[in-house]
Amino acid sequence: MEYEGILLILALCFGLYMAWGIGANDVANAMATSVGSKALTVKHAIIIAGIFEFLGAFLAGGEVTSTIRKGIIDSGMIDDASVMVFGMLASLLAAAVWLTVASRFGWPVSTTHSIVGAIVGFAIVSVGVDAVYWGKLGTIAASWVVSPLLSGIIAFFLITSVQKLIFEREDPEKEARRFVPFYIFLTAVIIALVTFLKGLKHVGLEVTPGQAILGSLAIALAVTFIGIGFIRRLPAVPKQELEDSAFANVEKVFVVLMVVTACAMAFAHGSNDVANAIGPVAAIVSIVNTGEIGQKSPVPVYVLLLGAVGIVVGLATFGRRVMAMVGNRITELTPSRGFAATLAAATTVVVASATGLPISTTHTLVGAVLGVGIARGIGALNLGVVRSIFTSWVITLPVGAALAVVFYFLLQATLG
Repeated sequence: MEYEGILLILALCFGLYMAWGIGANDVANAMATSVGSKALTVKHAIIIAGIFEFLGAFLAGGEVTSTIRKGIIDSGMIDDASVMVFGMLASLLAAAVWLTVASRFGWPVSTTHSIVGAIVGFAIVSVGVDAVYWGKLGTIAASWVVSPLLSGIIAFFLITSVQKLIFEREDPEKEARRFVPFYIFLTAVIIALVTFLKGLKHVGLEVTPGQAILGSLAIALAVTFIGIGFIRRLPAVPKQELEDSAFANVEKVFVVLMVVTACAMAFAHGSNDVANAIGPVAAIVSIVNTGEIGQKSPVPVYVLLLGAVGIVVGLATFGRRVMAMVGNRITELTPSRGFAATLAAATTVVVASATGLPISTTHTLVGAVLGVGIARGIGALNLGVVRSIFTSWVITLPVGAALAVVFYFLLQATLG
């Protein structure tokens, strides 16, 4: 294959650009509830995401990644290594460009769907429609409904329970001290399960479902006792003070939950979604070095580092618009509402991991925010924003495919 050095440089540059796009869109979306509820400032969210996304992507990003994400096309039908290299380069660039456009307008789109659409586009023009597993595409389309619906239902019932058990009682602070330890336990169990099932699966640790459950329960008990100690140290609001003061004290407890949840979700997200950027890069590096197309490719350490750094820089430099869209413009969030949305999204991820449901992390979190808003009435939602977000979801696959076709032919014309 000619131009090996140029191809490797392009792969690293496009992979870094894609990781930057993931940070600007996907990570920003994941941190939006914490920022929108004012549990964290933008600066603190960037610091937390920077640390835990980096650790997740670098430590648990995987030694081996599938050449074709989600098994969306039959790479066995591609017998020319140069076709695969140009296809992966075109797919990375197409997905990254679309993520840049979406982030510019604040649309929270799925990075997985972006890269999948791009890969489908190049496969159709280079091999033909038979190379695409269309049934797999159907499950991805189903996630547009499954993800937000499931997380929205869970978020609706969570925030409703918080309202009924705490805020609508005569002494909300007293009820918060009674019921919040239960929410702490529930949060810790779900987040620990997310970390076991999603965050650590690439490290090489063989954790059975039973071990994950037992480990999560043990961690949750420890976290709950720590949380109870923290709650007891919160000064009680004198009865003669305004009711709003009691509400403010209750929200302080949920701020702590939001911070813990944000850290764990960032780790799990970094470990899982960094593959959208480094998978194609690893494939190109492997093909250039061996001249062969493999279903799986080893991931060099420097490629993992590239993905981890790109994600953090993307969030810090271009993530504010998506954070504002999800955190502020869909519905008004408080720490308790943000907690309900984040926990609902995490719960959906656990259910999906255990049952094989097709979900998108992005769609899941947006659906959870919608569920929280609906609990306050349709009037609490900005329906114009919701429409624009749904539209961006639907066009992600075809736009990714179209851009990949253009870039594939450009690369072939230039380097082929």
